[in-house]
Amino acid sequence: MAGVANSNDTEGAVVTTKPSSLRAENISVSYRSDDQITSAIQGLDLDVAPGEFVSVVGPSGCGKSTLLMALDGLIPIDSGAIYVAGKKASAPGPDRAVVFQESCLLPWRTVIQNVRYGLDMTKVGSKAERNDIARRHVSLVGLEGFEDYYPHQLSGGMQQRVNIARALALRPEVLLLDEPFAALDAQTRETMQAELLRIWETHKITALFITHQIDEALFLSDRVVVLSQRPAKAILDIQVPFGRPRPLEIKRTDKFHDLENEIWQLLSQSTAESHAEVAESRRGA
Repeated sequence: MAGVANSNDTEGAVVTTKPSSLRAENISVSYRSDDQITSAIQGLDLDVAPGEFVSVVGPSGCGKSTLLMALDGLIPIDSGAIYVAGKKASAPGPDRAVVFQESCLLPWRTVIQNVRYGLDMTKVGSKAERNDIARRHVSLVGLEGFEDYYPHQLSGGMQQRVNIARALALRPEVLLLDEPFAALDAQTRETMQAELLRIWETHKITALFITHQIDEALFLSDRVVVLSQRPAKAILDIQVPFGRPRPLEIKRTDKFHDLENEIWQLLSQSTAESHAEVAESRRGA
């Protein structure tokens, strides 16, 4: 595990590995409504190494987005601990940047101004330096020539490119993505998946990607973590066996489909077991 010091008796040296970029230790999260408490996440562990791309999949409503918001510090955890680059984190910070499902762009700001927004808020460098950083990231996401366009003039895919550029411009330790392509049509979604990989391979930033699409998770990731029904626990952590760079055509291979089916069957089994438990508890009530 990252962050563990290993001794080497032969050479008499102690080698310390770099801390995980993101680590959750036995975290639990619950929601309170009036006098009712709903457990969303229970005893979940997660470890993401520097530069690693990890996707999280699970049944609808299992707590995937809750996990992401907890990791960013947007909602409190009941127990456990979250670490970013080895430091305990309990509130939002510049070491994490989030790309949400919706574009969340400011409609009165142009593309370049939206990408620059986080830099403006944190007062990074001079305005000229912030503009230079923003322009480099606009170019990185393939929107050169659209710097002075407003969000309503862009397609959904282009808006999400702006979101990604804005997040990366802050140079966070970890990029958190919450189903950023969910609202896109199938063709645009695949295009954006390939674009995200291209961008990620340029930056090699640590990324945690929430999705309900198994094929999306397998195509993008080094590892896929599968969550159970609520309260969410990690029930599978699988290393994706495909090399990089990774063409879209890999999705059409038998090996890809076999792995996709394996995860799908596990999710189906988890859902069926959860429904059976609910039915049994109602019978006993």
